[in-house]
Amino acid sequence: MDLENPGGLVMRRANASDWAGLARIDSLAAAGDHARRASIRRWCEQGLVLVAEGASGPWGYSVLEYTFFEQGFVTMLMVAPTARRQGVGTHLLKATAAACTTAKLFTSTNVSNHPMQRLLHRVSWSPVGLLHGLDEGDPELFYLCPSAQLRDVVEAEG
Repeated sequence: MDLENPGGLVMRRANASDWAGLARIDSLAAAGDHARRASIRRWCEQGLVLVAEGASGPWGYSVLEYTFFEQGFVTMLMVAPTARRQGVGTHLLKATAAACTTAKLFTSTNVSNHPMQRLLHRVSWSPVGLLHGLDEGDPELFYLCPSAQLRDVVEAEG
């Protein structure tokens, strides 16, 4: 599979009607988590979602918000269980970095989420902090995207 564009993957901004399809590939939403389903719907309605789509439908999505100290933050990165370890997550992170309009882009994951940590390491994101207290017994690791992967925001603003 071509990791630069696995399976002819197309990246596009989600529209409000995409939420149900994304909920079907989201492991928590598909398992009946109503709060996650509501979040997916809200994110789609607000135009915050990038969708990685193959011929068979959505393979993954990312949510980019600017509520973390007014910097970009990848609130959610989800790849369908059947599409994992095929380059979809890498493709989504790169597309999200390219779409970011701030000088910095962050994300976080639980210490227990080793697959996400491996992905972030593979795409050269740097660990920048650890926060205790969000999930009992499972601290949150924060990461920063390399500035070379972001648009040249300073030049675009000037």
